[in-house]
Amino acid sequence: MDLNVTIQGISGCFHDAAAREFFSIHAPHINVQPVDCDTFPDMFSRLAADHQLVGIMAIENTIAGALLQNHELLRESNLRIIGEHKKRISHSIATLPGETLADAEAVISHPMALMQCETFLRNYPQIRSIEWFDTAGAARDIARDNLTHRAAICPRLAAELYGLDIQADAIETNKRNFTRFLVLAHEERIPSLLLPRQRINKASIVFSLPHSQGALSKILTILSFYDMNLTKIQSMPILGREWEYRFYVDLTFGSAERYHQAITAIRPLLGEFKSLGEYEECTQEI
Repeated sequence: MDLNVTIQGISGCFHDAAAREFFSIHAPHINVQPVDCDTFPDMFSRLAADHQLVGIMAIENTIAGALLQNHELLRESNLRIIGEHKKRISHSIATLPGETLADAEAVISHPMALMQCETFLRNYPQIRSIEWFDTAGAARDIARDNLTHRAAICPRLAAELYGLDIQADAIETNKRNFTRFLVLAHEERIPSLLLPRQRINKASIVFSLPHSQGALSKILTILSFYDMNLTKIQSMPILGREWEYRFYVDLTFGSAERYHQAITAIRPLLGEFKSLGEYEECTQEI
């Protein structure tokens, strides 16, 4: 079954790799067809226009932290979180077939990737660094335009998709760089994906609170009483309402029944409330 999945970036990027990995684990009958989008808002516009599309979106990174814009894009949409995937961000360096790093005069990649691979690049002082718009785009452009004497720092998937020779893997300095991705779909699309929904043990919610003393403490006490484990809490100011905040919360639980009881218990104490999705926690080795 082919499935069109919107990604921020182009085919071969980390979003593409995360989508392929997620569905290979949870729904191996699905063959991911990436739908490229320039930005996250573009991605949400495509998803709003076509309810048959599924999306994947980075939500937080162990180095950069939470992607706050993406929290708001999700809250404002009608999409549901149907799963999550945690991926190590690992860079490869690749060249045209037949070339080696000894032939390379320049390396092209996104400036963040160049910075993350500085230690490796110091071993090749003859190779100058050139900033590119995208890691996967660097691999694509070298292959498409036959850019000789160039190397790309890119995901392994991109090098493979565009037919480049991988000269070295895992060249990033920090080996503990991970990104958590959320898989998104419209409610009516979920049943046809045939994901194993019986293993749901995590939920993402967003709510606001009255500006009163102890409001958040009361909510956390109730959640604790119902054995909810808070794996993340992220606050964001509400525009136009001074000193009021929305809270994005991830919860894990052993009993879906207890989770729903907890939500029923806190609901009267909240202002705005929205459930963003209930899904299976990602626990695979990374």
